[in-house]
Amino acid sequence: MKKFTSVHDTPDIHALIERAIHYKANPLGDRQLGQGKRMGLLFMNPSMRTRLSTQVAAQNLGLEAVVFNVTQEGWAMEFADGAVMNGTTVEHVKDAAPVLGQYVDLLGVRTFPGLKDRTEDYSEFILNQFIRYSGVPIVSLESATLHPLQSLADLVTITELRQKKKPKVVLTWAPHIKPLPHCVANSFAQWINAWGEAELVITHPGGYELDKQFTQNASIQNEQLVALQDADFVYVKNWSSYHHYGEMPPVEGNWMLTREKLRTAPEAKVMHCLPVRRNVELSDDVLDSPHSIVTRQAGNRVWAAQAVLAEIMKTNF
Repeated sequence: MKKFTSVHDTPDIHALIERAIHYKANPLGDRQLGQGKRMGLLFMNPSMRTRLSTQVAAQNLGLEAVVFNVTQEGWAMEFADGAVMNGTTVEHVKDAAPVLGQYVDLLGVRTFPGLKDRTEDYSEFILNQFIRYSGVPIVSLESATLHPLQSLADLVTITELRQKKKPKVVLTWAPHIKPLPHCVANSFAQWINAWGEAELVITHPGGYELDKQFTQNASIQNEQLVALQDADFVYVKNWSSYHHYGEMPPVEGNWMLTREKLRTAPEAKVMHCLPVRRNVELSDDVLDSPHSIVTRQAGNRVWAAQAVLAEIMKTNF
């Protein structure tokens, strides 16, 4: 694995899931892999789970992890090619990325979409410049369109808890107070489809269709209660409009997931990537019930990251 930015960088999903589960049982078994190596963790927006889980995973492998919060600690960065930098930006990625590559052996990068220009966001304009100019392996800590470390942890969680060979997994849109990116939903659909061991149903109001490149092979249902029937896992997430990019078209009805809505899926396990806005996206009576597996899901972020970092180390060093 030369880099990790999507499911397409993963030669064997099943082996990666098993490796993560192995590390959960034996977290310090490969400490020699990263000895004498350093990993940079570059954040362009806030993070708790991604930062801490990746940092712990790196340390479990013997890697020294160096964290840099660009927006709080660094210069305003320019990404446009040929830019005349006579405004607010101070440092160009063409200069910053190769310098970072001198300091670390591999680099984790977390970017965020502007939700203004769909073409730019979906080209992964920012992440790809770090890939191009840093000269070291890149691990996506979330990008404009995808969140692969989250999705791997999600599959680890489903693998651990599934009671049938091919469970029914429902990805349901949820309300929010502001427009959010598509990355978690895109990535989850992409990984579930590539994994091939679940029946994926995506439910959302009209106007919130995701990019079809990620939802192929999934069943699309605009009636949430119909989609939830007999679900084994329910993944709750908000996202803004793809076709009316970054907007929040009006929605009829209440799409917040409640215990009442799970009456037809009494054994369903409820997932969310966190942070979650309680009683907006998900009700307290779900989050505080045995249905919720969000804490276990977040805990698996460490083992997913550790599996990826180990594969990167074995491939490149």
